[in-house]
Amino acid sequence: MKRLRIVHSTGYRYDGDVTASYNEARMLPVSGSRQLVLHSSLDVQPVSSHHQYTDYWGTRVLAFDVLAPHSELTITASSLVEVLEAEHPTSAVGWEELAAVVPRSAACVEQLRQTALTAPPPSLAELAGSVVAGLGPDVDGPCAAAQAIVAAVSSEMEYVSGVTGVRTAAAEAWDARSGVCQDIAHVAVGALRSVGIPARYVSGYLHPQADAAVGQTVVGESHAWVEWFCGGWHGYDPTNSIPIGDRHVRVGHGRDYTDVTPLRGVYAGGSGSELFVSVSITREA
Repeated sequence: MKRLRIVHSTGYRYDGDVTASYNEARMLPVSGSRQLVLHSSLDVQPVSSHHQYTDYWGTRVLAFDVLAPHSELTITASSLVEVLEAEHPTSAVGWEELAAVVPRSAACVEQLRQTALTAPPPSLAELAGSVVAGLGPDVDGPCAAAQAIVAAVSSEMEYVSGVTGVRTAAAEAWDARSGVCQDIAHVAVGALRSVGIPARYVSGYLHPQADAAVGQTVVGESHAWVEWFCGGWHGYDPTNSIPIGDRHVRVGHGRDYTDVTPLRGVYAGGSGSELFVSVSITREA
């Protein structure tokens, strides 16, 4: 178990004063089976009117507006979280049982439909299908197939920053065989769904150093990984080819990035804006 303090600061610098902005932030983790949130808070500058709620997917949301002229907007999320070691999946079903369970579960049905960001090109769907076909009858069904598909995606994709954007679809990233964690997660989700395995996009944070000393603060990052259903929900980080463990802090999940965007909004006035982001992570225990 690790105790991690995360400070995530993001916002916009505008080209001149804007007269008003309306925003939503999804930057705070929630307690769950693998993590316990000991403290969390969100600070918005300039001061705004706001309210918090939990969205349809179970993610904590701060909705706020700034109605006075401003040239910069800054949101800082601070969290202290205890995170458990790598999960050890115990539940598993066969293909026939999965096919019977999925239609009865809204959560599974919703995570089986492709979106514009996850829809796989034919070559990716063919890869996923060939992985399933190549496992043979003695392999333990959808759980093993999902692991093999995500591993295949991970081996094919190269992490390269700056070549994609937040609207880049899985098909484009797959054709280039490159992208950031968001793109690799979209590719993996699309591949899993193409063979009938419900899969969801997960947003959170990753501590980049497995052996970080207690008290050491490092530059962290927002991160994305995948979870699939094969009797229970199981996660994997295809960007780093590692299981989800005590360096991953979960914020929320959805069908794709658009369901768990850390910060989004609209504004009036001004001629443009620049997004800025910084994340620091400190291991405290």
